[in-house]
Amino acid sequence: MSDIETDKSTMTPREVVDELDRYIVGQRAAKRAVAIALRNRHRRKRVQGDLRDEIAPKNIIMIGPTGVGKTEVARRLAKLARAPFIKVEASKFTEVGYVGRDVDSMIRDLVEISVQLVRNEEKQRVQPRAAELAEERLLDLLVPPTPRTGFEAQGEPQPNETREKFRTMLKNGALDDRQVDVEAPEQAQVPVMQVFSNAGLEEMGMQLQDMFSNMTGGGNKKKRRTVKVKEALEVLQQQEAQRLIDMDKVSKEGLRRAEESGIVFIDEIDKIAKSGGGGHSGPDVSREGVQRDLLPLVEGSSVTTKYGMLKTDHVLFIAAGAFHVSKVSDLIPEMQGRFPIRVELEPLTEADFVRILTEPQNSLVKQYTALLSTERVTLEFKDDGVREICRVAAIANGRSENIGARRLHTVMEKLLEDISFDAPEKSGTTLVIDAGYVKSKLDSVLKDEDLSRYIL
Repeated sequence: MSDIETDKSTMTPREVVDELDRYIVGQRAAKRAVAIALRNRHRRKRVQGDLRDEIAPKNIIMIGPTGVGKTEVARRLAKLARAPFIKVEASKFTEVGYVGRDVDSMIRDLVEISVQLVRNEEKQRVQPRAAELAEERLLDLLVPPTPRTGFEAQGEPQPNETREKFRTMLKNGALDDRQVDVEAPEQAQVPVMQVFSNAGLEEMGMQLQDMFSNMTGGGNKKKRRTVKVKEALEVLQQQEAQRLIDMDKVSKEGLRRAEESGIVFIDEIDKIAKSGGGGHSGPDVSREGVQRDLLPLVEGSSVTTKYGMLKTDHVLFIAAGAFHVSKVSDLIPEMQGRFPIRVELEPLTEADFVRILTEPQNSLVKQYTALLSTERVTLEFKDDGVREICRVAAIANGRSENIGARRLHTVMEKLLEDISFDAPEKSGTTLVIDAGYVKSKLDSVLKDEDLSRYIL
């Protein structure tokens, strides 16, 4: 089933960086590192012989404050490569009762995401055929086939003639409001079993859920519903697409793709480092324990999933952290060794904010403009207005916690609060966002330092 995979790893590193530039401002070093990692996967596939299995991915640690684009770089890379991607927070494994918890669950989740990715691609591939079969089934409901007797009177419409007339009416939408009875799968209510315990028992819980689902016939029961033709066609298309998909092949391909192309993003890796190389008791022992639990996955081990065994040897791990209190050297030596590539992301400046608001394809200015255009309200952002928004964001970051580009979300939401609320009553108007408008809305908040800390 490898033909359903669109392999983007053939892109050159320069092409990958250019693509990331469309969505992320700056951070050249991080973009180059992930672009090389993606290209190395393509290079490894072309290596002949046993040496190919010995070539492991070079895992990456991104160092930088919050809101500078660490997660976005990894997420966009995965989307670009159409690779299975999962984000986990290392700090979650330091909570009371969770040290030693089944860290393999992140790999099982990665496989689930991978299988879903392949299933969606395969569903798109079979969609044309599913549409044809659904149309025939719907015509069977509208024009039930009748056995031919050989005594049909001349001049009377024959069954296929009637069927073709209905087919034309169906394609033209003339039958959309007619009602028909269709059978749709009924989801059985299966008791959810949560197992909070040590390694291996979560897998047992997952298997028990599957067992109870099978015992109750989960998903196999069907319920007859009366719906309009348009909705019936969608239901039948879904059923036919599901029937055409070979789930065994999908599962194998999903497992293979998770093994060969999976990306695990471990955020807040600094939270499980020993504080400034501190002592060997209390929280530091807990943090080191989490690192040792993660180490087998990063080094390469086998994890049992519901789709089969997955080897993590070629999964790419990207870790990220601010490292304000601790340093990368505070991680245990084994963990440091498994992340040979380290890139430092730069804090964002006011000039970067201006670029972030205007350059990316998904910039906030474009998002808010598109949202309010649905109410027929036109937003016109002037250059001086954008610069003033960025000045306010930079001041707010300087006064309280520096949350990087995330501050722009808060400032924009506060700035456009009244417009968003009144938009339905202002349909057909054009609103200009210039420096004067921004100051009129935010200056009072900005002048009150205590207030700005809570609102901005």
